Amino acid sequence: MGSISRSPAESDRPSSNGNPQPNHEATDDADPPAPNGHCAGIPSENNRPRKRRTPGLLPLEVGTRVMCRWRDGKYHPVKVIERRRILSGPNDYEYYVHYTEFNRRLDEWVKLEQLDLDTVETDVDEKVEDKATSLKMTRHQKRKIDETHVEGHEELDAASLREHEEFTKVKNIATIELGRYEIETWYFSPFPPEYSDTLKLFFCEFCLNFMKRKVQLQRHMRKCDLKHPPGDEIYRSGTLSMFEVDGKKNKVYGQNLCYLAKLFLDHKTLYYDVDLFLFYILCECDDRGCHMVGYFSKEKHSEESYNLACILTLPPYQRKGYGKFLIAFSYELSKKEGKVGTPERPLSDLGLLSYRGYWTRVLLDILKKHKSNISIKELSDMTAIKADDILSTLQSLDLIQYRKGQHVICADPKVLDRHLKAAGRGGLEVDVSKLIWTPYKEQG
Repeated sequence: MGSISRSPAESDRPSSNGNPQPNHEATDDADPPAPNGHCAGIPSENNRPRKRRTPGLLPLEVGTRVMCRWRDGKYHPVKVIERRRILSGPNDYEYYVHYTEFNRRLDEWVKLEQLDLDTVETDVDEKVEDKATSLKMTRHQKRKIDETHVEGHEELDAASLREHEEFTKVKNIATIELGRYEIETWYFSPFPPEYSDTLKLFFCEFCLNFMKRKVQLQRHMRKCDLKHPPGDEIYRSGTLSMFEVDGKKNKVYGQNLCYLAKLFLDHKTLYYDVDLFLFYILCECDDRGCHMVGYFSKEKHSEESYNLACILTLPPYQRKGYGKFLIAFSYELSKKEGKVGTPERPLSDLGLLSYRGYWTRVLLDILKKHKSNISIKELSDMTAIKADDILSTLQSLDLIQYRKGQHVICADPKVLDRHLKAAGRGGLEVDVSKLIWTPYKEQG
């Protein structure tokens, strides 16, 4: 067993967006790099909303609303979610705050000096929250804040949603080290209790075991003989590889992957019973090994024809087309199985947008070649896309009409070109000739 060389040097470790940053150990006052993009419509000193302001008694109560200086140097409205004592005086508290303009992934612990106590609002009013959350964002900024969400909380009723938010309200792990990247986490993940006091975790990028200290990781890397996920390589094209990992055969790896993914997915339930799932791990390969960039999972047997349960592209690898590649790959597996497939429901608005883009590009390319002279069933047979998804996509584009008891596709070539342009680029292509895979039902 040999040690794995680690490059670049620790002093030039990239952050989650790939830019070099100084290496630092996890400390309470470590200042992580700013996220990729933030909201527009920031209130200035002179036009901040002022309503029922009180001097504010320290320590601030949970639920207090106040303006907080963010890492961009500007003040933003926040709600205090939790507090913790760091010394003994009333001023000696840190506050866990939610920026009401932003996604929950940006919630963080802040110090008292970051809060403008002249803006304290102790009488909570729904209109205050409505006003804060109605601040406008550009489409580009909103996409950057929310681009990785594939599913939302639509399946939860109000009581369940409150319970979920209460249980996961405070992010427990601030950063992780995975391979050559140090990555800021976004959400709570239910790691075992012994990790509850740990701000930073160190992951082996190959077996996904995690440790509290860097020296533990270094010791582990000298013993770990894996240089790729512990499964079968079913695809390789250039430097890209896809590995299929059976949750039953590699239970610890599957559970560790779920812990890791939950740090970046707010909505997902953590499945401890990974035996029922297959995990498809996308990797970038070099002379040091195969490095995970993202994954999707699927049930081994789905009565609802789901071909994808969960999908994630890790933050350092976003905006490179890997998410679109994973969606396309899930459909190529469905074609190999001879089945139609669909993503697990419910889909959030952003999840539907991602899939609608894929469905649009695939379907319109075929319609252009066949000059619209093709049926819904034929489209489904060719693409492995479920007929309901085809129908809803074409209806959203006004490309289908209902005549004499049946659906008829009506599309002018210029209209198809306009829709294709609006759908954007398709991302990385899946080279089907490089896919060597046997469907699960036929294995053994």
